Amino acid sequence: MTTVATESATRPEIEAAHARVREAIQALAPRLVEVSLDLHAHPELAFQEHRSADRLCAELKDGGFAVDRPVAGLDTAFVGHRGSTGAHPRVAVLMEYDALNGIGHACGHNLIAAGGLGAALAAAKALPEVPGELLAIGTPGEEGAGGKIIELEQGVFDGVDSAIMFHPGNRNQAIRHATACTHIIMRFYGKAAHAAGSPEKGINALNALIHTFVQIDALRQHMTETNRIHGIITHGGDAPNVVPEYAEGNFIVRSFTSKGVEELVERVKACAQGAALAAGARVEFEIGRIYAERKNNRVLADRFTQYLEATGEKVEPPRLKGGTGSSDIGNVSLVLPTIHPYMGVAGPDVPGHSREMAAAAAGERAQQAMLHVAEAMAHVAVDLFLEPGLVEKAWEAFRSTGADIPD
Repeated sequence: MTTVATESATRPEIEAAHARVREAIQALAPRLVEVSLDLHAHPELAFQEHRSADRLCAELKDGGFAVDRPVAGLDTAFVGHRGSTGAHPRVAVLMEYDALNGIGHACGHNLIAAGGLGAALAAAKALPEVPGELLAIGTPGEEGAGGKIIELEQGVFDGVDSAIMFHPGNRNQAIRHATACTHIIMRFYGKAAHAAGSPEKGINALNALIHTFVQIDALRQHMTETNRIHGIITHGGDAPNVVPEYAEGNFIVRSFTSKGVEELVERVKACAQGAALAAGARVEFEIGRIYAERKNNRVLADRFTQYLEATGEKVEPPRLKGGTGSSDIGNVSLVLPTIHPYMGVAGPDVPGHSREMAAAAAGERAQQAMLHVAEAMAHVAVDLFLEPGLVEKAWEAFRSTGADIPD
């Protein structure tokens, strides 16, 4: 970390900046809702989010940001800048905008994008002369492609002092744990033959894949109950009267830590290798990037809670037990102070990645929640720039705590 001491601002100056945040969100509200609904109506998959990135970049430019695109070798990634390039503090507000295959914005990334945009624009309005550098980072491909991991590797987050974003959900939480995970694509190769006339001459790749599922089900009896393995068959053959010479499955392996994922991957591979051996087939693996466990920054999370509750929202205590998903924000959180709170946009019985959540992400409740969280994130960003010592406190908490891993 390299920081330049924030020039001291008086309490009246800080309060005036926060008043400008509230005014900015109120003025921006119709525009932010329109962006959210526009992205929701035009879902795009990972690394194909050209329309969404175009819209967000245009909005940032209209708000006075200089925008770099593409970045990190990704056509749909971008970085907006306000303030002095490379100056500290460097505060980043993050946006996601990819959708899920088949069910659109069932993870609410349209809200993440609009909320991050609103936070960046409002913070810029509150700080006409940014005492450092305010970044608005577009992070494509969260759904399995690891956009933030690529950006980390390519230096996009170098020198950043804090990263701020949020995620829609079915309750308000400033802190929540997340599992580490990775994708495994399995490709089984056999030999085609007439399924009725000469089946003995074939090698059934689909049988090997099906038995892999069976072996994974058996493995679940002998692994920690908090681990997760789930998969689908993406190719099972071409015709029922032809012995399938090729079959393919796509699996996700999750554990509390990256190390746990690595260990579980080896056990899953063994299941597939045994199934392939039994069928006489051959199997190849493509292992994806590991989404790391999450390290929530308590200093920034507490500040976020204060500001979100000031909008009238109630924040639940940290939830560090129970099922949860994974995100490449975990990789960022292990490198620099990061928050990734959850904002309730649907009822507690509405699960993520469902058609019900996709519908909720376009609803009136979700848009109002998005505006509240955008305001809270903008307030946190303003404090990082104007409150002496807050950046250092966030880094102290980062250095003194580990990832949020349930007992």
